[in-house]
Amino acid sequence: MSLFRRIGIIARLDKPQILDTVKKLTDFLLEQGVTPVLEADLATMMSGAKLSSAPLKELGDRCDLVIVVGGDGSFLGAARAIIDYDIPVLGMNRGTLGFLTDISPTDFEKELEPILRGEYLEEKRFMIEAKIKRQNRPSGEGIALNDLVLHPGKSARMIRFDLFIDDQFVMNQKSDGLIVATPTGSTAYALSAGGPIMLPKLDALVLVPMHPHTLSNRPIVIDADAKIRIVVCESNLTYPSVSCDGQLNITAAPGDEIHITRRKGGIRLIHPKDHDFYDVCRTKLGWQSGYRQ
Repeated sequence: MSLFRRIGIIARLDKPQILDTVKKLTDFLLEQGVTPVLEADLATMMSGAKLSSAPLKELGDRCDLVIVVGGDGSFLGAARAIIDYDIPVLGMNRGTLGFLTDISPTDFEKELEPILRGEYLEEKRFMIEAKIKRQNRPSGEGIALNDLVLHPGKSARMIRFDLFIDDQFVMNQKSDGLIVATPTGSTAYALSAGGPIMLPKLDALVLVPMHPHTLSNRPIVIDADAKIRIVVCESNLTYPSVSCDGQLNITAAPGDEIHITRRKGGIRLIHPKDHDFYDVCRTKLGWQSGYRQ
């Protein structure tokens, strides 16, 4: 008997092999007495399946578990869509790196059966949000599970900005931008920019400068409840962007203030019982795996 009665399924739509995986997954769930609910766009790609479907933002209300079939990018989009619903999310890796999607598509039955019985590990991952103010009026906002990135947009120019943490001035920086990453996002863009890997359970954020003009500008790890304020200097000749998980871009302007804080709520991420973060790092990052005493 499955602990979960209705399971939402979200998947990438650009690869035929992913649809094959979804078909096998839905067949397996039906055999287990579970009702699969396909995300609406996915349902149109599998019109002959005659399964229940729902819009992305309604899956959290209609299901008690969501399975994401794809890579980390698919998972990030799903996380933002169901942030306001207290349901767990499970990732099946059909992407490349897959830090968030750790169920194998080739042998998922063995891994999924115990999870359906309630045998799994659960982590709470927090998200962050950015609110942009222009002349003290809201001009845009967005949320992210991985990172919020201030960058020059389409311009090749560096940008200058002031950084404040909990209303204390930290620095004036001239660079290609700034990455504000959660522990979940510390293994993504922030890592490639020279930031540290943070354990997922840490209650912290890392601020990573992108190609700073002053080489002494280094990554800073701060409390996750800190309030970050970035002021885009009036002297900038370009309109920078704020990217949310690399999927949503909000345009800022010289003089704008970007306020970044922890988002209320979070994501319940579940793993198989034998999940090991260090093993994931060894596998995904190519760390040496030989062990000698």
